[in-house]
Amino acid sequence: MNQTTVRISRVNKNSSDVPLPAYATEGSAGMDICAAVENDIVIQPGETTLVPSGVLIELPPGFEAQVRPRSGLAVRHGIGILNSPGTIDSDYRGEVKVILTNFSKEPFKVRRGDRIAQMVISRFERVTWQETEGVNETLRGEGGFGHTGITAQKL
Repeated sequence: MNQTTVRISRVNKNSSDVPLPAYATEGSAGMDICAAVENDIVIQPGETTLVPSGVLIELPPGFEAQVRPRSGLAVRHGIGILNSPGTIDSDYRGEVKVILTNFSKEPFKVRRGDRIAQMVISRFERVTWQETEGVNETLRGEGGFGHTGITAQKL
């Protein structure tokens, strides 16, 4: 498996006790991001809050980071990320923050060091548009937005 080294820095020394983003298992695609809140934050039902991670990252050109929800928070507590996946571009140098939303009917408490999201680092391609009079046809054509239905099709 290929590995790329990415520079990471803490926002300040006050966040040194908060774990850096880390893979939970050998097969994890995403690294857990932990909350670097000074005090507990309570996210009320229907409320959205920007939660700091305490870290800055320096992605190489051609890479992006995607901030995604954690499935356990979603299924157990109704906690998600509004702009999921959130994209961190390679030229962004601000603190990584997570836009948490409480979709449940109960308040949710975020504590310092809680794993609140996951971050996937990926290569990407940039494209150049070639404007044409049309595009090639496919069997699917314009079918989209659920055109295949919800029932499994037999092979």
